[in-house]
Amino acid sequence: MFMKLIPLTLATVLSLPTLADEASVKKTVETKLGNPVTSVVKTPYLGLYEVYVDGQVVYTDEKVSALLFGPLVDGKTMKNVTNERMQKLTAIKFSELPFNLAVKQVRGDGKRVFASFEDPNCGYCKKMAREMAKLDNVTIYTFLYPILSPDSLEKSNQIWCSADRAKAWTDWMVDGKAPVGKGDCDTSAIRTTLETGRKLAINGTPTLFFADGERIPGAVPLARIEQRLGQAGSQGSR
Repeated sequence: MFMKLIPLTLATVLSLPTLADEASVKKTVETKLGNPVTSVVKTPYLGLYEVYVDGQVVYTDEKVSALLFGPLVDGKTMKNVTNERMQKLTAIKFSELPFNLAVKQVRGDGKRVFASFEDPNCGYCKKMAREMAKLDNVTIYTFLYPILSPDSLEKSNQIWCSADRAKAWTDWMVDGKAPVGKGDCDTSAIRTTLETGRKLAINGTPTLFFADGERIPGAVPLARIEQRLGQAGSQGSR
């Protein structure tokens, strides 16, 4: 029994410095950057620590003698390690999104599900909307996220107050037909969506979320959306 306990004891002791180093790195980075650190993880690269702070990944050594901003690429596989980690670090619990505040579109059997936060005056969103018009057997939850201009808020309110929100959204984003709603209904959903987006650290549009919780910022090609829908399945189907 004694011989079996030795490796466990040594393993426990040896793990303590790493934990202590992570705590030290966390405290030092918070002091230097003035923002709370969400997580610190030691990487297998050059003794660097991955620090997730203020919605971005920063790399540093155990003494925080330097802070490295930007992507870390694996020299053997040439994979962008930072991008892969950001996908995990920014993932959400899809089922907790306030779907009742979104413009819902169901096509075909609607089994494949994803959500997007979009500004009606976002050029990239309009480009993506034309691509997504080709999707079938999907349910799309579009959260009106007017962050670009006062006109974005006005158009969002008009779309929300339309008799057919999905049609009003598509008419504007795909065909350029301005919404005719007066925007004088209860638009508290837009304000709540803005608050939700800020809590989720959504700083640009479009931002997509798939049923497995993965977040993808920016306009996504149709082929990538199809690929992600196949991978994520219909976990968030409602």
